[in-house]
Amino acid sequence: MSEKKFESKLDNIDISIFTEMSMLANQYKAINLSQGFPEFDTPEFLKESVITFVQQGKNQYAPSTGMPDLLEQISELIQRQYNITLNANETITVTSGATEALWVAIQTLVRPNDEVIVFDPAYDSYEPAVALAGGRCIHIPMLAPDYKIDWQQVEAAITAKTKAIIINSPHNPTGTLLTEQDMQTVEKLVWENDLYLISDEVYEFITFDGRQHESVLRFPKLFERSLVISSFGKTFHCTGWKLGYCTAPPELTDEFRKIHQYVTFASFTPAQLGIAKMLQQAPTHITELAGFYQSKRDCLVNALQDSRFKLLNSQGTYFLLVDYSEISQQSDRAFCHWLTKEKGVAAIPLSPFYEKPTSDKIVRLCFAKNENTLLNAAEKLCQL
Repeated sequence: MSEKKFESKLDNIDISIFTEMSMLANQYKAINLSQGFPEFDTPEFLKESVITFVQQGKNQYAPSTGMPDLLEQISELIQRQYNITLNANETITVTSGATEALWVAIQTLVRPNDEVIVFDPAYDSYEPAVALAGGRCIHIPMLAPDYKIDWQQVEAAITAKTKAIIINSPHNPTGTLLTEQDMQTVEKLVWENDLYLISDEVYEFITFDGRQHESVLRFPKLFERSLVISSFGKTFHCTGWKLGYCTAPPELTDEFRKIHQYVTFASFTPAQLGIAKMLQQAPTHITELAGFYQSKRDCLVNALQDSRFKLLNSQGTYFLLVDYSEISQQSDRAFCHWLTKEKGVAAIPLSPFYEKPTSDKIVRLCFAKNENTLLNAAEKLCQL
């Protein structure tokens, strides 16, 4: 009798492009501007707070929804930032990173044969989570250089099967921001078509040149149909701690928590307490974050002015897109491999973020690095 062949639930998924390029950067000892993590350390105050809580024995399970101190501080942060008062016990859930929050949010909403609208280039965790829930992503491309959403195209894509829309602002990988008008438009579409919204806002505190992040939390009517995803890792330079949270109205939060308890029952207790203390006693870290990263963006942009790259406008996140069409006609993936192996700088191609890759010659650089790293990378890039 022949053995039954194992069938993958994600047979079209390979290792992520982030893993691929970071492995290549390590192999060739290249400057790694590919994977989006800070090169600098977590604030000393936060590290010391976590160590103190470990030594105090705060090392057992947290409540599944999150430590009460942290939930309270998140609600106060939301009040300060977005002028909305929420009952933390009914609307906020701490998760083991934003990726878990996104996965649980998608499982909360999506049923077999449901359709979910996403915008390419789209973060690579959306589609696998939708597929595992039995749904299907409907991809709407955003085009260079502005990467604006064509809302008429969105409206035309909505069918009886459409369950949700996923938005991401500030946007990874393009660094663009949704406007107030964008948010008003999506609110209208959501309510007129009985849809839900998942809003990926993990870079919410990193916007540049005085621009405002238009969170769903600024739009109370839209929030009634939404799950908002946030990340402490991005905010406090501690991506390895894997702490995030989901904010949603009580009905959606109840369902979210049912699933969350069977994915990661509770997240790292000392870190939750440390972040709660950081939010309470060192709030200026968040208010200074945009300026901190804007200086790094400007450092890289200024250092690349004499290069043959065309620099696209980074409005937020810690990513800069560059057009290499005057340097090479290789595909973006081939160019990133060549750049890493031959020139010692690792970048991320955009094609893996698309259902149907474009022919654009554009790659993503991460500037969450020390100034010397950015200048050394720019020096190599200016030689091309």
